[in-house]
Amino acid sequence: MEYQILNTSTCLLVLLVFIPTGLGICPSSCKCSGNDRNVDCSGRNLTVLPQGLQDNLTYLNLSFNQFVDLDHQLTRFTNLRTLDISNNWLKNVPAHLPKSLWELYATNNNIKVLQKLDTAYQWNLRVLDVSRNMVERAVLINNTLSSLKFLNLSSNKLWTVPTNMPYNIETVDLSNNFLSQILPGTLVRLQHLTSLYLHNNKFSYIPDKAFDQLSQLQVVTLYNNPWSCGDNQNIPYVLQWVQGTAAHVVGAPCADQPWPWVSTTPAPGQPTALDSSPMIKGTKAAGRETSAAAPEPTKVTKTHKQFKAKEVTPLATQRHPVLFPGTDRPLLHSPAGPQEAAATRTIHVQDSAEGNASLAPATGSSTTPMTLSITSGMPTNYSKMPQSTTATLGEEEPPASAPAPSHASRWHAGLLLYLAVLHALA
Repeated sequence: MEYQILNTSTCLLVLLVFIPTGLGICPSSCKCSGNDRNVDCSGRNLTVLPQGLQDNLTYLNLSFNQFVDLDHQLTRFTNLRTLDISNNWLKNVPAHLPKSLWELYATNNNIKVLQKLDTAYQWNLRVLDVSRNMVERAVLINNTLSSLKFLNLSSNKLWTVPTNMPYNIETVDLSNNFLSQILPGTLVRLQHLTSLYLHNNKFSYIPDKAFDQLSQLQVVTLYNNPWSCGDNQNIPYVLQWVQGTAAHVVGAPCADQPWPWVSTTPAPGQPTALDSSPMIKGTKAAGRETSAAAPEPTKVTKTHKQFKAKEVTPLATQRHPVLFPGTDRPLLHSPAGPQEAAATRTIHVQDSAEGNASLAPATGSSTTPMTLSITSGMPTNYSKMPQSTTATLGEEEPPASAPAPSHASRWHAGLLLYLAVLHALA
C-alpha cells in the first residue's frame, strides 16, 4: 500500500513539473524556437500579451500588432536580450523594461518623448532604435547607457541634437529630422563615434569646434540641408572641416557654389596667371627701364602770360601732343559764351642747328622757327573742339612775308663786315 502511494506521488510530481511546462511553453498564436526561448508573435493583431509565455525568454518579437500600452508587462522576462515592439500604437517606451536587454527596437510607433527613465537603468543596452516616431525631445541621463553602441533617432521631429549621449557610442543616426542646431559640448565626449548621419535636416551651418573632437569619425552625411553658403561668419567652419577631415563626407556643403569670402584678387607681390607669361614679364621690364632712362619733362615758366622755354629736347621737331596742366586759366567746364575767342601763345624755340650757324659761311638758308602753341579759353566752334586744354609742339610753315632778321643773322652780317675791313687793312 505504501509502495503504491509512493509511486502515485512520484507520478504526480512528474506531472506537476513537466506537463505545465510542455503545455504552456509556446502560445498557439506565436512561433517558438531555440528550446522555446525565442518567441515570434508578430503580425497577429494582438492587443494583449498571449498566455503561456515562459519567463526565461531571450528573444520576443511583438511587432506589427495593435499594442497601445505595455507598461509593467515585460518586467518578468529577466533573461530577455532582444525585444521588438515596432509597428504598433505605443505612445511611449514601455516602463520598467527588464535590465537584461541588449537590443530594443521600437520603430514606427506614436512615441513623442523619450523620457530619461526609459533608458536610465539600461546598462546592458547596446542597440536603441526609436526611428520613425514623432519624438520631439530625447532626454538622456549623463553616464547612463554605458554599453550603447548604436542609436537611431531618425525620421522624428527633433529640433536639437540630443545631449548627454553615451561616450562609448559608435553610430548615431539623426537623419530626417528638423535639426538646426548643435548645442556647445554636445559631441565633445563622443571620441569613439565612427558614423554620424545628419542628412535631410535643417542645418544652415555647424557651430565652431562642434566636430573637432570626433577623432575616430569615418563616415558623416550632410546632404539635403539648407546650408547658408553666403554666411561669411558661420559657414566657413564646416567647409574648412570638410576639407581637412579624414572621414568620408557624403554631401559636402556648398560643393557647387563659390565661397564668397575667398578673394579672387591676388595679394600684392604675388604673380598672377597673366604676369607669368614671358612676353608680359619682358614688356614690364622694358617699361621700367624706359621710365628710368626717360628725361625729365620740359620745364616751362610763366611770367605775365608769356612762356619761356628753359630746356628743349633735341627731338623737339617731332609732333607729340603734350598735356600742360598749368595754364593761366582753368580747364573748360562750362562755356561762358559762344563769342569768346581762344587765347593762343607762341614760344619761339631756337633750333639746335642754329648754334653752329656762325661757324659756316652764309648759304642763304633761313632758320626754321619752332613754335609752342598753347590754346585756352573758349573757341567759337566750341561744340567741335575737345574738352581739354592741350599744347602741341610742332613745326610751322614759314609766313608769306619775309621774316624779320634774327639776332644770329645780324651777328653774322657784322662778322662779315669785320672780316672785310681786316682784309682791306691787310
